[in-house]
Amino acid sequence: MNTCRPPLAVVVKGWPRLSETFIAQELAALEAAGHALEIWPLRHPTDVKRHPLHTQIKAKVNYLPEYLHEEPERVWQARAVAQQLPKYGEAYEIWRADLRRDPTPNRIRRFGQACVLAAELPDEVLGLYAHFLHTPSSVARYAAIMRGLPWSFSAHAKDIWTSPDWELKEKLSAAHHGADFGATCTGFGARHLQELADTPDRVDLVYHGLDLTRFPPPPERKPRLPYDPIHFMSVGRLVEKKGFDRLIAALALLPTGLDWHWTHIGGGGLSDLLQGMAEDAGIASRITWRGACDQPEVVAAMRTSDVFVLPSRVAADGDRDGLPNVLMEAASQALPMLSTPVSAIPEFIDHGTHGLLSEDSPEALAESLLYAARQPQKLAEMAGAALVRLRTDFGMDPGIAQLSKRLNAMLQGS
Repeated sequence: MNTCRPPLAVVVKGWPRLSETFIAQELAALEAAGHALEIWPLRHPTDVKRHPLHTQIKAKVNYLPEYLHEEPERVWQARAVAQQLPKYGEAYEIWRADLRRDPTPNRIRRFGQACVLAAELPDEVLGLYAHFLHTPSSVARYAAIMRGLPWSFSAHAKDIWTSPDWELKEKLSAAHHGADFGATCTGFGARHLQELADTPDRVDLVYHGLDLTRFPPPPERKPRLPYDPIHFMSVGRLVEKKGFDRLIAALALLPTGLDWHWTHIGGGGLSDLLQGMAEDAGIASRITWRGACDQPEVVAAMRTSDVFVLPSRVAADGDRDGLPNVLMEAASQALPMLSTPVSAIPEFIDHGTHGLLSEDSPEALAESLLYAARQPQKLAEMAGAALVRLRTDFGMDPGIAQLSKRLNAMLQGS
């Protein structure tokens, strides 16, 4: 029996996660492209449901200790093994320098998880690949240094915009045991990271794109008339950067004569606050909160809605969306889109051509919502243009080919 383990270790924050279908899509595509991999999550799943896509991935999943005190024997045994590795001292010094600048429990946990990862990685592993440039990349970097292996990352949104520049620069510098290469899913993010890197070619722009084979063709939509009832929908975590507080305020500003309903899909910590806002505004009866849903449920909702709304904004701590895959999913169903010109969203949506981009104030959002309701034919034309753009410029295959090329070069040491 062949017991050889895969050469690529993939470090992720949690697995599986309903809100991170882009990671599952990518890993499934990398397996289809011939990559053998194992997944090393830092956290256990919190979602009750999972997407069908998660079950297609063959990779073995090896959970690291989520909190070091929960598995003390495993952690101490791993620390003893890690200390015998030739470059443990180097990793320890780098971590101590990081800890001086970031003296937090999370930074301590990162090193403990890295010791477990370095101790338990099979000998066959030739490189590490981390999703997200903050915590998962720190764990991958420390472990890679201990083992004398190359590492790489895929960066997305929060991990870019809420990480300190000193840490990003060091993770992007060969002189500091930085990544062999990094990929990020927006031109906006790529330009920022390339400016911080020791050499711009360390960072590639790799759009996630969408695997259209996983989605049904768009439905035949019954034409709406300007004064017909309208069904808005949104998908996204109930967190500050998604802007749903401002959307609720905008919905409350719509004229009383407009017959509308809004459905929200997704979990998140602001659920009680936002539902309270809707009750205080007197619009709770017009809103359905569906909570977390799997992808077939999301697509089914898109096929019966009239306008997809994602009012993204920059949070107080600098966190923001990148290019949310859910916009491409809406486009795949020819569902008209209303969003905001935050981060990389304009890289997919040209205002007035592929959808509407509104400022994120309640007043501006209300005006755009009303326009969407009163101009159904124009919105349908935009949805058609967005579908063409998705199929032409945002398919998944080119990005997977580029990522596969970089991963192969890293694993082959070239």
